[in-house]
Amino acid sequence: MIIVRSPLRISLGGGGTDLASYYEEHEGFLLAAAIDKYVYVNVMRPFSEGIFLKYSKLEHIKKIDDVQHPIIRESLKLLNFKTPQIEITALADIPAGTGLGSSGSFTTGLLKALHAHRRKHLNPEELAALACHVEIDLLKEPIGKQDQYIAAMGGVTCFTFEKNHNVIAKPLDIDVETMLELEDNLLLFFTGYARSASGILKDQKEKSVSNDADMLRNLHSVKTLGLQSKAALEQGDTQLFGELMHEHWENKKRRSDGMSNPKIDEWYRMALKNGASGGKLVGAGGGGFLMFMAHDRKKLRKVMAGQGLEEVRFKFDFEGTKVVASS
Repeated sequence: MIIVRSPLRISLGGGGTDLASYYEEHEGFLLAAAIDKYVYVNVMRPFSEGIFLKYSKLEHIKKIDDVQHPIIRESLKLLNFKTPQIEITALADIPAGTGLGSSGSFTTGLLKALHAHRRKHLNPEELAALACHVEIDLLKEPIGKQDQYIAAMGGVTCFTFEKNHNVIAKPLDIDVETMLELEDNLLLFFTGYARSASGILKDQKEKSVSNDADMLRNLHSVKTLGLQSKAALEQGDTQLFGELMHEHWENKKRRSDGMSNPKIDEWYRMALKNGASGGKLVGAGGGGFLMFMAHDRKKLRKVMAGQGLEEVRFKFDFEGTKVVASS
């Protein structure tokens, strides 16, 4: 039996520039952090023949081609299971569709578990690249690479997406005091809205490929804000980071009409008046979690709780996707 855990993530700047439709022409930059909320994948060999899958659905099939879950199907094909006799169970601390990169985390967790089951090792870079291959190349999802890379590597990490598809990852160079301040003052609140990122990202991809001037200008601005956010945190200026996050959100909303809604906008305005220096929806937008950089945590928590928004408290994860049990 193999049990793997893979962290979810929050984007801290530059989101959207990790799509090939952008970085192939302009190079992307993104700052993200892994958090201690996880997707767990359990792989074992059952007594009975066949493929047994337990996630939000149950599947019991004989052939890989009959697997309904696309990521599981393509991952099993990659490892060339000729006579499948395998059971895969997936659990998550937080539901999918909430903007924390659960699909990428699941893919890295699954691939890590399947390789460990076969007694094969993957380093974090190999794991991230293989997860991107499954989701982007094989399944043609209109997504970027940040989720797979931050899940595989963990930490608070800067990613440069080069035109030739190479990904350069470097830990954010900040001192311990600033790291703790960032961890303490980034607050996550669930909006109650779940959504699929594909629609919003598909629209961004199409506009980028067609060299839509407004979309490219927006993504150029977002990349600049990501680099400025990196500099602010490395200088220990978390107040400036919060203000840059607000500017990032204003840019992000202009990308798509589906990025926000009147209720989310109302909550956001209330947060700025009650202890937040900036914030945004995490992920592609449209729902999921509102994340704020707080200068008054107590006041912000009280106001958001009054609106019925549940807070999810977290710490950063510095281990990335890892095997936690093997027998």
